[in-house]
Amino acid sequence: MSDVVAGKETPPKAAGPVSLMKIFSVFLTIGATSFGGGVVAYLRNSLVRENAWLDDTEFLELMSISNTLPGLNATNMSILAGNRLRGWSGALVAMLGMCLPGFAFMTAAGVLYGARGDNPLITAALKGVAAAAVGLIAATWYQLGRKSVRDAFDAFVILIAVLAIVEFKLSVPIVLLGVGAIGIFHHRPGAAKTHTIGEGKWISSLQ
Repeated sequence: MSDVVAGKETPPKAAGPVSLMKIFSVFLTIGATSFGGGVVAYLRNSLVRENAWLDDTEFLELMSISNTLPGLNATNMSILAGNRLRGWSGALVAMLGMCLPGFAFMTAAGVLYGARGDNPLITAALKGVAAAAVGLIAATWYQLGRKSVRDAFDAFVILIAVLAIVEFKLSVPIVLLGVGAIGIFHHRPGAAKTHTIGEGKWISSLQ
């Protein structure tokens, strides 16, 4: 958690092939410890900061792809990252590592919640975990935003996406297709490039 919020520089990417056992163990740990829905923070902390398998740009690209595909983001992300590291075998072991803890824990939790779900202490604990998950996700996207949002156009696209989903209740695939088309038009070959103020400085100037 501290690495996610601290804003440290991303370490150099790890060199050489990664073993399948290492991939499995890392995603098994993520799957077993990413409580409360803040899996994006755990994924970035592990894949970018601790193991340096991806940089922030690659992580954001894979996360964007995972958001456009059906299914859980965490599962999609594990498959994409595993495939990036070791091909189809890496994708398979990463997916198994990510899903096995959740399968085991949710089976047990379903049984326990059915028997004790109306306990006020359990309800209060779940509310606290949910709030912490929002903080984890917000901290992660803030760190990613400092590296990827560089000019007014990027901020405009973010605003359009948020308004389309929150205010106009459009589905995520439609919004992604729309902002993707805007991005293609803006960054088309031969188009005038928007002035970039430098990595992270545009956001910092708003604070």
